[in-house]
Amino acid sequence: MDMGNQHPSIKRLHEIQKEVKEIEQQVAVFSGLSTDRDYKKLERSLTKQLFEIDSVDTEGKGDIQQARKRAAQETERLLKELEQNANHPRRLEIEALFKEAQSLVEREITPFYKGGNCISDEFEEGIQDIVLRLTQVKTGGKVSLRKARYRTLTKVCAVQEIIESCVKQQLSLPLSNDAHPSVSKINSVMCDVNKAKGTLIALLMGVSSNDTCKHLACVLTGLIADLDALDVCGRTEIRNYRKEVVEEINKLQKYLDLEEAANSTHAYDLAQNQSILKIEEIRKKMKEVNSLLLKTENASDLYLGSKAELQGLIAQLDEVSLGKNPCIREARRRAVIEVQTLITYVDLKEALEKRQMYPEQTAAEHQSHKAVWTVLGNLSQIQQEVISFDGNRTDKNYMRLEELLTKQLLALDAVDPQGDERCKAARKQAVKLAQNILYYLDMKTDEWEY
Repeated sequence: MDMGNQHPSIKRLHEIQKEVKEIEQQVAVFSGLSTDRDYKKLERSLTKQLFEIDSVDTEGKGDIQQARKRAAQETERLLKELEQNANHPRRLEIEALFKEAQSLVEREITPFYKGGNCISDEFEEGIQDIVLRLTQVKTGGKVSLRKARYRTLTKVCAVQEIIESCVKQQLSLPLSNDAHPSVSKINSVMCDVNKAKGTLIALLMGVSSNDTCKHLACVLTGLIADLDALDVCGRTEIRNYRKEVVEEINKLQKYLDLEEAANSTHAYDLAQNQSILKIEEIRKKMKEVNSLLLKTENASDLYLGSKAELQGLIAQLDEVSLGKNPCIREARRRAVIEVQTLITYVDLKEALEKRQMYPEQTAAEHQSHKAVWTVLGNLSQIQQEVISFDGNRTDKNYMRLEELLTKQLLALDAVDPQGDERCKAARKQAVKLAQNILYYLDMKTDEWEY
């Protein structure tokens, strides 16, 4: 219908719906909590639009009443979606992990404020554990959750990197203050830089109420200006020292831009990430090899070629760029485990077939050693089923496979090597294999996604 001929109330409803549509994009990617300023702002905007819709006079006309009803329902849907995004169980799980990281930082931040670099092993291990658990939070492809996970991971990983730079990456200098008058000033700036690291960590983790990113950016810019103003008199070692300190400052400045980077869609939507696409391409090739191995009755002729191809895939995975993204790192780790599982499957099948070719040697073996090989034969069959399994943890087949693997572990536990070192080594390897197959079964069914 021509807009010029529309009823004024219909026109007004269209204008309101256009404004609501603009707000809808913000709601879809909102990754915060109900206590956040942005949440309150969006909530107010949508509530205002509801009042605007309610104020439209229908003049008792059915078509206007229906149009107003639809506009109100759409606005109420967005309000509900906003609330669900902020209170989603996975979003609260992400926030709980961030709070855990905050507690760790609050306990260990004091040395950095004093320009020190003493961090406990407990802190480093705790941060690494939180990073791993964050990568395993399931988002179900929901944009708001992906964004929340990415923003939190980015901050925690930044803290991890800053601490590693303090603890492990010592500068080749400082020089003695006696070397040159400029050295004293550079040493003083370096102390300020170390303190700035503590401030930056506190800001990233939201445990500082006394500083702002803007103020810290000004401080860092001022430190670079101080260094640029120094006369190093052509002294190469002093110039290199100044350069290293400037590089340290530049690294800190990049961390201040994390919030803006975290809003970029390509950063948190890993489905279109080039490294992820490469990993998926490699996994596709791996599945082709897998299918060929499992379908071919006499697969012995394929073993050598398959192993070479699979090892080539491992090399390709090693070359995938992680971009310091723990989710990509986890995706690669899981892909490596998938390929290694297939290699192990081929190795075991090959070993079992070779064993059948020499029955005289088998007959002379220690009974305990024979018992281990019997279990290995069972594990080979179970591993083939595990590799083919495509269900979830509620499936009866999953529980059956888990039970079979547990039985093989118990069978190995019952083997008495009777002092035979060869049997001890074989049993140890068989236990490790059974545990790896069980781990792979769990990994296949943990519903992890990017």
